[in-house]
Amino acid sequence: VMEKKLLMLHLVHWNTKYPNFGEAVSKPDGLAVVGVFLEGKQTTFSNFDPKTLLPATLQYWTYEGSLTTPPLHESVTWIVLRDPISVSPAQMEKFRSLLFSAEKETPHCMVDNYRPPQPLKGRKVRCSFKYTAFHSSALRMPCILN
Repeated sequence: VMEKKLLMLHLVHWNTKYPNFGEAVSKPDGLAVVGVFLEGKQTTFSNFDPKTLLPATLQYWTYEGSLTTPPLHESVTWIVLRDPISVSPAQMEKFRSLLFSAEKETPHCMVDNYRPPQPLKGRKVRCSFKYTAFHSSALRMPCILN
């Protein structure tokens, strides 16, 4: 059973052995994506610091997977951080009002654009922390899944 989170920020990186994102995206070792859950709470930022995009503790799950949107290349090493970061309700609304579209498509709000869980197909999900029980504010999954 998975606990549904409202919003996840993807920090996408490509392997520098490829000259650009376009080439890396189709390679099995081409991309790394850090997934950070966002939690709407009252918070204020004075000057922006990129470290605010990461939680205080960097415990994570990792697995080999795919892009979440077509063409769904299996080129991603996923790193999903266990703990969320706090953003203000106003910031949550800004994220919810972002527009996106495919080529020749009318832009629409970036909501409900998640991909349902997929079979593991023999892959393992690993975690960086000692797993003893479900963490109430995190995904409910064991450390290593076959």
